[in-house]
Amino acid sequence: MLREVGRRSPARLLALSVLVACALSGCSSIGSLIATKPSPAYDLVAAQNFPRHGGLGGPISIAEPTALSALDGDRIVVRPSPDQAAALAGAQWADRLPKLVQARLLQSFENAKLMRWVGRPADRIATDFTLISNLRAFEISLADHSAEVEIAVKIVNAHSGHIVAARVFRVETPANSTAGPEVAAALNVAFAKAEREIVMWVTRAV
Repeated sequence: MLREVGRRSPARLLALSVLVACALSGCSSIGSLIATKPSPAYDLVAAQNFPRHGGLGGPISIAEPTALSALDGDRIVVRPSPDQAAALAGAQWADRLPKLVQARLLQSFENAKLMRWVGRPADRIATDFTLISNLRAFEISLADHSAEVEIAVKIVNAHSGHIVAARVFRVETPANSTAGPEVAAALNVAFAKAEREIVMWVTRAV
């Protein structure tokens, strides 16, 4: 007597794939293939409480920063020495670092209320200027016990493509712990100061 074989449910297919993977890899138990608990994810903060300024500048578009591969991800970078880079174990950023920096810089400009309009290139709204940047450092230096943030920034005329102004912002703050919360907090202190300096510099330049 023949019995019709129905379609396997997604759950059964998943269980079968786990068993096959286990058999091929020679693992001793299915539990070894189950994902471990994800690492805590930390966010960046936007700067607030800006001093009052003259007339409004802009409008300006904030581009996503460029970065080398070590900083172009969700890893929190620590440096045992200047020529070594490693990812902090048991902690990560809530998103890709360049994307987080772009989002918080934009919010910082909005909090300052010193520009006529601020947005992203993807918003496709006409602007007079574009802020482009490069993340040179965003890390914990174990040798110096410090949180280091270095961002190279250029203001570009959106119509001519000419560079209006350029500057490198570097901030260091103490970092005496390698625990995830303390590391994220120290980097946030440094980044918030860099954000404030960038916003005030841009508003004076445009």
